[in-house]
Amino acid sequence: MRIIGGQHRGTALASVGKGDAGAHLRPTTDRVRESLFNILQGGRFGDRVTDARVLDLFAGTGALSLEALSRGATHVTFVENGRAGQKLIRANIAKLDRTGDTMLITSDATRLPKGTPCKLVFLDPPYGKGLGQKALKSATENGWIADDALIVWEESQPQIAPQGFQTADQRRYGDTWITFLQRAA
Repeated sequence: MRIIGGQHRGTALASVGKGDAGAHLRPTTDRVRESLFNILQGGRFGDRVTDARVLDLFAGTGALSLEALSRGATHVTFVENGRAGQKLIRANIAKLDRTGDTMLITSDATRLPKGTPCKLVFLDPPYGKGLGQKALKSATENGWIADDALIVWEESQPQIAPQGFQTADQRRYGDTWITFLQRAA
């Protein structure tokens, strides 16, 4: 696993090792990340990365948001409650020397503290457990979602927009579905 583009292009990231099988992390593949960032930086949504504050719910290794930092995002808040994921995020932040523009919240993504509005939100919950809707609700109620935010929701099935949001697009990459959500008008 590596950074695909931007300032840190080509940098190998710390990732799940053989001893971490119980961590239940499934990092987004390089191919899917590359396709996703092509959409986020020049597709139908314009450039959603440059100068953005990013919220990464169920951050895992942090690869998606670290890619965003490499490509010009100004700040990332990672939310990860698993110890293996937290360790990998900290290692990757240190490797890229990005401690000044990141924050790691080590609690449950469905019970967030008050926060600062973010324009780009990565939502990659454990598949099929209904946690994505709960995390999005918590993020909205606690001020993490900017009015013009784009939510990038990765799941094993296409997701239905919860109340207050509308589906802007859906894409399938093998066994992975990416649903793009925006606040309803």
